[in-house]
Amino acid sequence: MAIVLGPNRYGKAESRVVRIHRDTPRHEILDLNVSTALRGRFDAAYLVGDQAAVLPTDSQKQTVYAYAKQKPWTSIEEYGLVLARHFVEDIEPVESARIEIEQFAWDRVLVDGTEHDHTWVRSGPEVRTAAVTVEGGGGELQTWIVGGIKDLTILKSTGSEFHGFLQDPYTVLEPTTDRVMATSLNAGWRFTRTGIATDIAWDAAYATVRRILVETFATLHSLALQQTLHAMGRAVLEACPYLAEIRLSAPNKHHFAHDLARFGIDNNNEVFHADDRPYGLIQTTVMHDDADHAGPAWDSYTGLV
Repeated sequence: MAIVLGPNRYGKAESRVVRIHRDTPRHEILDLNVSTALRGRFDAAYLVGDQAAVLPTDSQKQTVYAYAKQKPWTSIEEYGLVLARHFVEDIEPVESARIEIEQFAWDRVLVDGTEHDHTWVRSGPEVRTAAVTVEGGGGELQTWIVGGIKDLTILKSTGSEFHGFLQDPYTVLEPTTDRVMATSLNAGWRFTRTGIATDIAWDAAYATVRRILVETFATLHSLALQQTLHAMGRAVLEACPYLAEIRLSAPNKHHFAHDLARFGIDNNNEVFHADDRPYGLIQTTVMHDDADHAGPAWDSYTGLV
């Protein structure tokens, strides 16, 4: 049996880019983590060490920094598109480029109740994300864009139940009709081909999806985290026709009522032990039944989506 070279790609992971817009006295900051990955005609590099077709990963990194200044963009989706199209259109051996971006949020410092023009405090830990894939070296370009959020930690102190579950000889979990439900949500939403072709307001789209996710978590009376995730995804797709699907991953951040009875103290779901490990991990995809094909949209390079 022959041994052959399989699928491959290479790039520069996690270039930390801070872009400050100083055009006016009120500065703006964009704090990013940018990864690039290229596919193309690189067989010779792997098979015989011939680097003639290989654009160095350092060159990719330098492009990331140069384009942060030289090219017009205001959102991480636009930035990813600019970079991916450059690598595919301008670097001859490249047939596909994937750009994965994390954006770290900063809040303006308040001085005497007024936002300061050029001082911020890092907020978080939630992180906005985007993954842009462009294919079609030498031909018509095809584009896939996934927006997202990760590490969105959210908790509700009531409005959540968990009972009626399957039991076996090792089941010790007690059913409950009133529990704390908390998670650290990761979500990615794929834009439709039609949506990408239109003039999407990327920042507004992100704000809309985030708001719907949080509001649905808060207002839905939950019988299970699975039910909650599906409802969150459905609500997003109903409100955002430019999205084809949304994928959600949510670990249970368990909060167990601490036993205070031994001290003669009542604990009516008021004092909890926050359990860090192990945790249940719930994942789901909610999509339109006629959604266009996902192609390589979810083919993660760094594990971002």
